[in-house]
Amino acid sequence: MKKIVVVGGAGFIGSNLVEALVERGDDVHVIDNLCGGKKENVHPKASFYEVDIRNYSDIEDIIKGADTVFHLAALPRVQYSIEHPIETNEVNVGGTLNVLVAANKGEVRRLVYSASSAAYGDQEVLPLKENMEANPLSPYGLQKYIGEKYCKIFNDIYGLSAVSLRYFNAYGKNQDPEGPYSLVIGRFLKLKEEGENLTIFGDGEQTRDFVNVRDIVRANILAMESEKEVGGEVINIGGGKNCSIKKLAELIGGEIEYLPARIEPKNTLADITKAKELLDWQPTVSLEEGIKELL
Repeated sequence: MKKIVVVGGAGFIGSNLVEALVERGDDVHVIDNLCGGKKENVHPKASFYEVDIRNYSDIEDIIKGADTVFHLAALPRVQYSIEHPIETNEVNVGGTLNVLVAANKGEVRRLVYSASSAAYGDQEVLPLKENMEANPLSPYGLQKYIGEKYCKIFNDIYGLSAVSLRYFNAYGKNQDPEGPYSLVIGRFLKLKEEGENLTIFGDGEQTRDFVNVRDIVRANILAMESEKEVGGEVINIGGGKNCSIKKLAELIGGEIEYLPARIEPKNTLADITKAKELLDWQPTVSLEEGIKELL
């Protein structure tokens, strides 16, 4: 049994990853302060530690000796980072640095970092490729990009094999429509269930690349197992297709209400060529299929 540590393992993506790792037979240890996650989401066969990554001494011994560390813990809301830049920086940058230091000192073989397509911001050309210059539009986007750079530095200087997976719009099982990952699909489903109008910020023509959490979990496991030189790399994990928010609302069904636009990229679309080449990964769950399951 490999010792695997999932930082942020009580959250949306983390809890799905923990479940898959436990089912593989791994010895899974979960670090989470339950700020955005829920303890009931954590598989009962995983060891759970309610600690905060901002406190290095609390995580050092848990991470020590692990084969792989998956770092998913973050305060991920764009709007929240705009309103609380100091707090989100302490978690998303300072906490990430703590995890990297603990992994390096604890002789971890590989670290898989959950990065974000928010690092791209607005780009003139689609699809979005990893070699494009980052252009984050929010503290959150910048903070997650800094995390990628720290992973590259720890890979190049300290020899910690650290790979960054840039998620696009994640959705699926255990997504909390009221929590940190209150992305549009979760919010729409909750509004539909309550008989409320589906609220769209802006004109609804903005597009997003949606990727199911099952595909994200598979990408993480492939990144852990890859024998290729993935250390220091940044890899897009997206659906490879995009959909307008208006079209998404039509897929879910219900009356639509338009609200003032927010600060966010106009369009996203992942180029997933690198994921295919380095991880032998591509998405398997279509947006239509994923929404049908959730409905």
